[in-house]
Amino acid sequence: MFYDQAKIYVRGGDGGSGVVSFRREKYVPLGGPNGGDGGDGGDILLTADEGLRTLADFRYRRHYRADRGEHGQGKDMRGKNAVHLTLRLPVGTVVRDEKTGETIADLTGHGQTVLAASGGRGGRGNARFISNKNKAPTTAEKGEPGRERWLLLELKLLADVGLVGLPNAGKSTLIARVSAARPKIADYPFTTLTPHLGVVQIEDDSFVMADIPGLIEGAHSGAGLGHEFLRHIERTRLLVHVLDMTGADGSDPADNMRMINEELRLHSASLALRPMIVAANKMDVSGAEANLRRLRQALGETYEIFPLSAATGEGVRDLIFRVSALLAGITPEEAGPAEPEHRLVRAEAREEPFRITRTEEAFVLSGAEIERHAAMAWLGTDGGLRRFQNIMKIMGVDDALRAAGVNAGDHVLIGKLQLEWTD
Repeated sequence: MFYDQAKIYVRGGDGGSGVVSFRREKYVPLGGPNGGDGGDGGDILLTADEGLRTLADFRYRRHYRADRGEHGQGKDMRGKNAVHLTLRLPVGTVVRDEKTGETIADLTGHGQTVLAASGGRGGRGNARFISNKNKAPTTAEKGEPGRERWLLLELKLLADVGLVGLPNAGKSTLIARVSAARPKIADYPFTTLTPHLGVVQIEDDSFVMADIPGLIEGAHSGAGLGHEFLRHIERTRLLVHVLDMTGADGSDPADNMRMINEELRLHSASLALRPMIVAANKMDVSGAEANLRRLRQALGETYEIFPLSAATGEGVRDLIFRVSALLAGITPEEAGPAEPEHRLVRAEAREEPFRITRTEEAFVLSGAEIERHAAMAWLGTDGGLRRFQNIMKIMGVDDALRAAGVNAGDHVLIGKLQLEWTD
């Protein structure tokens, strides 16, 4: 099954916790702290793999978590860093953050790798908190939580040439004629339900051709089957418009072409400017010659027209050689940009260290910095509790809570941590 869209959850591994430990060798009194640091959590990486063609794997498994780092140990032994988790995606996948809409990566080359969710750093052991005033610290840090987010994956096929046209115009027959692709072919509309890629070999040259499901009027707004696949021709350098010249349904090929071109324009303005040639297909059927004459009169010199029959192979060679010649003179930049990606532009202003929200039950502290300190605080020891209290005081949390009206006995929530206020 071909899937070109998916939504996944990724979370980097948590850092390992530091440890509180002291030297206990015989004849070494007051040996001092030797608690080691925790290891770093694993990152989640996304890498492009040219051997993949679909996002099907991500339709059946949506949640991915990297391993956490190992905890520190005594004798100043640092915990082991976790192994990074690498997810393989097809070349041509666009990765976006679901919450912000930001484009994180456009994986267009084999081996291209991007960081999707970073792992947390390991917490420090008590050996890192020794000072002239405190020779035997009893505090350590928990590991930092890994970053988490939901990602939207969207696959856009990488092809040089895109075949467009109405259903049953003969696109699948044409790509089967010129390449090793074997799409389903039948004499009824919407035979093609998934896009297909075919490699066309011409002497010492070759190019990739994409066949997408047929388009109908209103495709840009969701009508028919082809609207979900219009993205797959956004990266092409040349479009081949396949027209059914039989007029079997009473329609005029020139009118059909104008309608499909308008759908392309409404989907993406750059597609309307993409170089295009016309494949006048099914010329082996009676009545096609008359329709061809009317098509030439309607189009004039606007487009090159190649009469052919994909079923018999007549005229196909001329079309393919012309496509190869045109591609040689069209660079990706000259073909025009693909549909512009919507990128989020953030100001470089420093984020507030914390925010206070008052509810009926508690004062809620939120913000990346204060939540990170709360998650890493080791409140099971007097030293750890005092250190967290000092951090809140230095950050100005105490004064801000007093200004907000906190009283003794009120609850203060910081992420999953619940505290009771005392002055």
